[in-house]
Amino acid sequence: MPPAAKKKSDVPTLPIADRTMAGLTQVFKLLADESRLRILLTLAREGEMHVSALCQMLGQSQPAVSHHLTLMRMTGLVGFRRDGKHNYYHLASDHVRDLFEQFFADSGNGHKALHFEDFAISFKRR
Repeated sequence: MPPAAKKKSDVPTLPIADRTMAGLTQVFKLLADESRLRILLTLAREGEMHVSALCQMLGQSQPAVSHHLTLMRMTGLVGFRRDGKHNYYHLASDHVRDLFEQFFADSGNGHKALHFEDFAISFKRR
């Protein structure tokens, strides 16, 4: 006997607007890139950094790092302030930093570290 067909009212719905879902999808796509994730984690840890320091940290050219930062700025992940000829980048919201901190605390059983088979990663706010 075939299983009973679900009525439309029995199908679960996700109470998230399409616009919100599209925004979240864009953010997760951006964070799927290793360089952008490294930038975001570094800014979460360090606070504010000059582009050249991010270039050195990533071992990438200034145009490449600036491209990553522009993409993240367009989605509201990072902000910047200009001082003369120099741009200094920071997380656009303390909320992002708090999310990372909570994520690591939850995932690391309060130790702010994630342990995988071959490596571990930790997060410490400065």
